[in-house]
Amino acid sequence: MGLPGQEGRESAAHPVPGAPGAPPARARGPLGIVAGGGAFPAAVAEAATAEGRDVVLFLIQGFADPALERYPHRWFRLGSLGSVTRWARGLGVREVVMVGALTRPRLADLGLDWTMVRLLPRIAGLFRGGDNHLLSGVLGLVAEQGFHLVGAHEVAPRLLLPRGVLGAFAPTARDTADMTRGLDIIRTLGPFDVGQGVIVVDGLVAAVEAAEGTDQMLARYGEMRRSGRLRFPARHGVLVKAPKPGQDRRVDLPSLGPATVERAAAAGLAGIAFEAGGAIVPDAAALVAAADAAGLFVAGVAPGAGAGAAA
Repeated sequence: MGLPGQEGRESAAHPVPGAPGAPPARARGPLGIVAGGGAFPAAVAEAATAEGRDVVLFLIQGFADPALERYPHRWFRLGSLGSVTRWARGLGVREVVMVGALTRPRLADLGLDWTMVRLLPRIAGLFRGGDNHLLSGVLGLVAEQGFHLVGAHEVAPRLLLPRGVLGAFAPTARDTADMTRGLDIIRTLGPFDVGQGVIVVDGLVAAVEAAEGTDQMLARYGEMRRSGRLRFPARHGVLVKAPKPGQDRRVDLPSLGPATVERAAAAGLAGIAFEAGGAIVPDAAALVAAADAAGLFVAGVAPGAGAGAAA
């Protein structure tokens, strides 16, 4: 697509498939993809297979798209770690990536097998904290089963959004100031394991993402505008998305797509900003097309830098 800034996104610690020094794709065995909801599991599977990697999908019941059954797969409940890991090891899976939408389950809904029953005291402890605490704990449990955990951005770096303005519309000076403030808010709240998104309008922190997620935060902000609680004109304000400081980037990287653009436009915002290399998208061309059609800007900001670097 030729978007600016797409070069130089490889990780030195984890060479991407085909990069100098990286093992051949098939030599690493099949890639296990733990699939939640949404379009990202399919995007990761397609990117991995395009690199010559075999994939095996672990489809989470109640979340994964049944269309993913076109790949070698097994359906499982979140609590059946023991049986599904034995199956994966038998297929030669050594690397596993977790991707896709997943709401925090209740312990009663996990469907625990005997492996998980033995780990129940630890699992209960993981639920007493924020999402980072829970997800990092789950990764630890999976690693103890003998797998190497990798991030979606490592096995499919083409899904990472680059630095720069991606579409036909660029942020104004007012938008840039809101972007800078939004990134500062996310960095400040990160140690408290709050969400990865914030809405800033003309310098006002209008909404902060918590357990409801980005979509509901946008809906809440839009309702405040419609009810008159917030009296901002249309095309003011920015949705800012970035990983939390210290976040394990192997799971739960911020994600964007055309639906995010549609909801931001409906809320009356001017655009969307994200940390370059810190957000993923299943289809960048569709994201840009949606932003151009809605008249919104989409801009990637250099990690740790001021938002002026996006222009």
